[in-house]
Amino acid sequence: MDWGTELWDRCDVIEKHTQSGLELAEKYVKFVKERTEIEQSYAKQLRNLSKKFNLKRIGKDEQDGRFTSYQSFMDILNEMNDYAGQRELVAENMLMNICAELTKYLQEVKLERKSYLTEAKKAQQALESTSKQLETSKKRFEREWREAERAAQYADKTDQDINATKADVEKAKQQAHMRAHVAEECKNDYAAQLQRFNKEQKQFYFTDMPLIFNKLQELDERRVRKLAQGYVLFSDTEKQVMPIIGKCLDGITKAGTNVNEKNDSMIVIEQNKSGFERPGDVEFEDFSQGINRASSDSSLGTPKGPMDLLGKNRSKNFWLFSKKSKLSPSLLPPLFTPPAPSPSNGPPSPKFGRDPLSYYLKEINKTVKPRISSFRTLRRSPAVTEDFTHLPPEQRRKRLQQKLDEIGKDLQKEIDSSEALGKMKDVYEKNPQLGDPASLASQISQTAQNIERLRGEQSKYEIWLAEAGGRGDTPRYKSHSFNNNDGHETLSPDGAHSDGGTPDPSHAIYAEFDDDFEDEEVTAPIGTCTAMYNFPGASEGTISMQESEVLAVVEEDKGDGWTRVRRSNGDEGYIPTSYVTISLNK
Repeated sequence: MDWGTELWDRCDVIEKHTQSGLELAEKYVKFVKERTEIEQSYAKQLRNLSKKFNLKRIGKDEQDGRFTSYQSFMDILNEMNDYAGQRELVAENMLMNICAELTKYLQEVKLERKSYLTEAKKAQQALESTSKQLETSKKRFEREWREAERAAQYADKTDQDINATKADVEKAKQQAHMRAHVAEECKNDYAAQLQRFNKEQKQFYFTDMPLIFNKLQELDERRVRKLAQGYVLFSDTEKQVMPIIGKCLDGITKAGTNVNEKNDSMIVIEQNKSGFERPGDVEFEDFSQGINRASSDSSLGTPKGPMDLLGKNRSKNFWLFSKKSKLSPSLLPPLFTPPAPSPSNGPPSPKFGRDPLSYYLKEINKTVKPRISSFRTLRRSPAVTEDFTHLPPEQRRKRLQQKLDEIGKDLQKEIDSSEALGKMKDVYEKNPQLGDPASLASQISQTAQNIERLRGEQSKYEIWLAEAGGRGDTPRYKSHSFNNNDGHETLSPDGAHSDGGTPDPSHAIYAEFDDDFEDEEVTAPIGTCTAMYNFPGASEGTISMQESEVLAVVEEDKGDGWTRVRRSNGDEGYIPTSYVTISLNK
């Protein structure tokens, strides 16, 4: 069934229906656009929400980032940000695949529909024109036939009139004959017009209009089919992002399962452990009896904790979470250790005099009084110092080691830069056309100053770390750089100069190198190396070598620029890797 056959007489209905279908498609496009606006707004709000609650952005302590709960929350924010990106992708795909495509298609449909309706209108106008011509010829035929009838009646009446002359009768007959001839012509014209109209009317209703209606039907069906595809795309666009959205949700679930409360508790301990000992028991002070030598001898031991040093000045109990008595780690008094007594056979130490008790009381008072006078400031936060003495011992060691690592990285960068500048200067001197060596003098000088400054800081922090009870060792760096005089400047494993002079006393903490070598078992060589330069080996743990000397390789370079070698006499030590050519055993 088609419109041309069944709806041949409902052109107005077809026109209205096709117009209604176009309006429905336009409404759907508008609906999708508003949906995309909602998606974009939703995605924007999600991104703003993720940014608002980003703990790094709001200035949270970097140490909090080690907690699994913190990391999981950051993962959730990242997943929500990715989820927002998928909502934006949904909006973008809907705009491109539905709104843009449907809008373009509707424009084409409107033009095509307009052309079909124009054709129908022209055909109808042509039929109406033929109908008017038919009506005109019919009326003319009717009018002329009546005139012919009146002329014939007048001729008969004149012929029967006895008073009429022969000429009058003849004239009346001629007039009647002429009118009859005109009426006959009008009749033939009317018949021809009627035949033409019937033909055009048949063409209009059986051929032209059904063809146009069928085209409009096909057009409307294509419009409906396209709209249905838009409905499907509305769902498919969502389905396309569902796998990624599912991954985002799985990531949020994984973030929740990755939270480890035990690990977080250990991190709290690691970050905040002070390293102090718990305070010992407070001894009973009996004021009802005089102090005698026998009783005092039993209380002259080493105090068990910082609170033992308060003695009589301590009038209140020490509460761990008390607001008034909360002691900063930097203000707790150091443990007091009395000097070793003199030998039993020798004379008493001048420090003790004749009364050791007086000496101990004086030492305790010297230690306690300055602390008691500063109790008023215990509520205030301790001032941050460069050597981190404001921190508890454990935290101080960690911060010093962290600072040493940072300085070591900066020093390595400067050494690499110095080496590169030195090589560039050598190239310029050998090939002046490539550049002027003097142009690098300022950069080489600045780099040398930076290296000296970083070495000084490194030495300073190493001393502080040694005082704090740390390991005191730092990573070894590349073996040499080029100074302003084109001489090879050597670095020992601890980063100090090795120019043949006396080693820096601040690096005495590396004296255990030799002891380590003596205790180690002799390992089999893994290859040989040949020295390209002289190396004095003045620093602890290094070994000297002469140019062209062949040594056995005991340990490869671990990435710090130093290789461990052994002489034929058994001497072992580190040498700069870049000073030798190495051949390893296969």
